[in-house]
Amino acid sequence: MTVIRQDDVIQSVADALQYISYYHPKDFIDAMDAAYKREQNPAAKDAIAQILINSRMCATGHRPICQDTGIVTVFVHVGMNVTWDADMSLDDMVNEGVRRAYLLPDNVLRASVLADPDGKRQNTKDNTPAIIHHKIVPGDKVDIHVAAKGGGSEAKSKFAMLNPSDSVVDWVMEQLPKMGAGWCPPGMLGIGIGGTAEKAMQIAKEALLDPIDIQDLQARGPSNRAEELRLELFDKVNKSGIGAQGLGGLTTVLDIKVKDYPTHAANKPVAIIPNCAATRHAHFTLDGSGPVALAAPKLEDWPEITREMGDNVKRVNLDSVTPEEVKTWQPGDTLLLNGKLLTGRDAAHKRMVDMIAKGEPLPVDMKGRFIYYVGPVDPIGDEVVGPAGPTTATRMDKFTRTMLEETGLLGMVGKAERGQQAIEAIRDNEAVYLMAVGGSAYLVAQAIKKSRVVGFEDLGMEAIYEFEVEDMPVTVAVDSLGTSVHQTGPAKWKEIIAQTA
Repeated sequence: MTVIRQDDVIQSVADALQYISYYHPKDFIDAMDAAYKREQNPAAKDAIAQILINSRMCATGHRPICQDTGIVTVFVHVGMNVTWDADMSLDDMVNEGVRRAYLLPDNVLRASVLADPDGKRQNTKDNTPAIIHHKIVPGDKVDIHVAAKGGGSEAKSKFAMLNPSDSVVDWVMEQLPKMGAGWCPPGMLGIGIGGTAEKAMQIAKEALLDPIDIQDLQARGPSNRAEELRLELFDKVNKSGIGAQGLGGLTTVLDIKVKDYPTHAANKPVAIIPNCAATRHAHFTLDGSGPVALAAPKLEDWPEITREMGDNVKRVNLDSVTPEEVKTWQPGDTLLLNGKLLTGRDAAHKRMVDMIAKGEPLPVDMKGRFIYYVGPVDPIGDEVVGPAGPTTATRMDKFTRTMLEETGLLGMVGKAERGQQAIEAIRDNEAVYLMAVGGSAYLVAQAIKKSRVVGFEDLGMEAIYEFEVEDMPVTVAVDSLGTSVHQTGPAKWKEIIAQTA
């Protein structure tokens, strides 16, 4: 009979969450490095380079890979011969571990969990509660998988109750363009088939905990239907040409994971859950000997990469940029931003649009300025700001026309594509949308030299900040004519891949 102590669970969960906040799994690094070496699209290659450079910086600096430090999901397998030295429930132990991890002074992680989701949406301040799944199994140990899942990739999850004769492959390929690039490819797709609606979603999420091993499967061949689906979808998804960050290219997924479960004769439930470039998960086992210490990876596990800056790089002064200058920028151009950059995301945009409707003045003049869609991590030590990567831009689409026409805003910076509604507003107002790389939050933060709150301080990380930036790298994603690189890039690379296949 193994005795598992309460404090060992709490400390192990807390340590694992800190660990995955700044260490990518080695299999992910190896797969990204292979994708970098293989990539032929310069824009996609640069995006992968930024992700890998950011990953190495986070590993050495022990700071978050992404500013969205995720909602925590925990899978706990409890051996039937385990007894507990505890006065807390298992859920309470796990949540106390989450609380300690996210409030650790040496590496404070961003709290993103909101209570009352359809009401006040009030931040719980410590990222609790986690999503916890339990299973009682034979044995005398406790196995725990922890994962931290970003909201941008989770938002792209899909579910359908297919007819028994429907093709899973056809349905997945149908959903792929609807998912856009907000899940920050290249990453993985977890696919759950069977069971009931909630079981399909659960096993899709659980599938993402498995290591990247698609090359091993390709070498040995499939032994069941789930493995056949992995191979077929891996090939077809990468031939879609979506590429890194949706810019077009050779690698959209690093692996496809499929889990299935018996289902009712009348049903075929299918779920897709993507894992982004901030892949964060760890597994450990408690055997009664104390808390678990996860071994730090070796620095040589990360490739040494230097960004290759092409001839189309332009240095931009945000304090003096003009509409005429913006009109010269072409889709795919790399810009280095310098000067003062405002920030604002969902809550700030909603409040600003409401104030505009009421005729109330905004806290800051936005005429001729640029706004960055970001919710940064709090700084520690002598940092100006914590990791500050972009959030998914499409969530701001419904506010875009009002912001451009009523404030004189000149441009926006965010992650992934814009929807047609926003593209038309950008075109009509001869504005511009610039894309920063999702999954490079710590790297982006190095370009921020000063930071101050200039509006809506009560919104915390969703307040309006003014950053002073120096050579912050971005790509022109929608130009003043309304041409989107997220439409032209994948279409071009899908054709190139088809011709070379």
